[in-house]
Amino acid sequence: MSELSKQGRPWYLISIVLVAVLGGLLFGYDTAVISGAERGLQAFFRTAGDFTYTDAIHGFTTSSALIGCVIGALLSGLLTTRLGRRQSLLIAGMLFFLSALGSYSPEFLLFPHGVASKGVLNAFIFYRILGGIGVGLASAICPMYIAEVAPANQRGKLVSWNQFAIIFGQLVVYFVNFLIISSHKNDPNIVEWTNTVGWRNMFVSEAFPAGLFTLLILLVPESPRHLAILGLDDKALKILTRINGEEKARVILKDIKETVAERHEKLFSYGFMVIFIGCMLSVFQQIIGINAVLYFAPRIFESMGVNNNMLFTVIMGIINISFTLVAVFTVEKLGRKPLLISGSIGMAVGALGVALSNVFPMPAVIPVISIMVYSACFMFSWGPICWVYIAELFPNTIRSQATAWAVAFQWIFNFIVSSTFVPMYNMKLGAMGESFGHFFAYALYGIICIIAALFVWRLVPETKGKTLEDMTALWRERSQKA
Repeated sequence: MSELSKQGRPWYLISIVLVAVLGGLLFGYDTAVISGAERGLQAFFRTAGDFTYTDAIHGFTTSSALIGCVIGALLSGLLTTRLGRRQSLLIAGMLFFLSALGSYSPEFLLFPHGVASKGVLNAFIFYRILGGIGVGLASAICPMYIAEVAPANQRGKLVSWNQFAIIFGQLVVYFVNFLIISSHKNDPNIVEWTNTVGWRNMFVSEAFPAGLFTLLILLVPESPRHLAILGLDDKALKILTRINGEEKARVILKDIKETVAERHEKLFSYGFMVIFIGCMLSVFQQIIGINAVLYFAPRIFESMGVNNNMLFTVIMGIINISFTLVAVFTVEKLGRKPLLISGSIGMAVGALGVALSNVFPMPAVIPVISIMVYSACFMFSWGPICWVYIAELFPNTIRSQATAWAVAFQWIFNFIVSSTFVPMYNMKLGAMGESFGHFFAYALYGIICIIAALFVWRLVPETKGKTLEDMTALWRERSQKA
């Protein structure tokens, strides 16, 4: 028996995962690019002569991509079922590319370049929503695709690399934004340049990784589980053999075929709890408040008295990447639940530390360290582990549609948190003034973190070491007992 027949080709699996996680990088890049561009964007549209660009409109504009994220997440189930995982990721890549170019020049062919107007704003929002649809597709499909090609004993680690790529994408765009601004730091007209050109360069920088992803996705195979669902067993076996070796591949294919005998099962075929737990994991990942910190990081550091807020945003990005690696290298040893519970407790400590610093006099370093602790604890827990759970929690026959709903809930609550953070953060009350809003926002997030830990402890099953087919059997058994 050849070496391939015994063990498969590790580099084949690694190359597939590397291409897939590039979708995660674009996810992070697209969602974070707005943090550096939003002030220049605001200044540009405030020059419009045909309408008044209010703070409320700016809030909607900066969050508009999230509308696309919800649409993309909901579409992911339909597209992955009809077109497959690979073709759906190809569509996501093309949407990322079009969004980057359109956000760079929303006036293209329709309006005079450099002249702000209501029409240009509508075009910009359209392109941001297009990019959001790409993010919604990638956020649902990339971890699903990785989970479906990965062996059970490596799945958690490999899906966690997708979260690493998301955070790395955010760090890259923070750094790119920093370099774009720094390239004109000695220009006496830097503010004017940022308001007219700088924000455009930030958006178009995404076109390079988006184009690369779109080309590379053509080189990866379709998910073997999707091929098996379609009855293309020979193709599925060929891919599984290259990943696992022939003997193990035949066992895996047999298990897959047993769980997909009924191809079109209804969403609640395995009971209510599996859908509830999957969706609530997504909801908690958002309502603990992390994206409010990531999206508005420069403004938050500025409010804490930090002078070079863009630099501190980059530092936070480096810390986030470092702690994401903690999850990558421990998820298969420690399991999913311990990381989620410990991360929730750590986030609660960090959030409450920031909250209390707005009530009691403390050095500026205390809230800065607290926000770093809060963010770092998210990065080894809810950041990657939620995606691991979404990728492996659901039974095979409902995975596409269940994942679509879970990810849609994630983006809906992302939008809610993002759009409510600034008004909540700026609330004033009596003698406390704005300090009350700062206290209330982080105290609320801290309490929710504690509730999240209790939810995981009581309701969420451990999936460490289980195959996707094991999870199908687990939920079928639970639904029969209910």
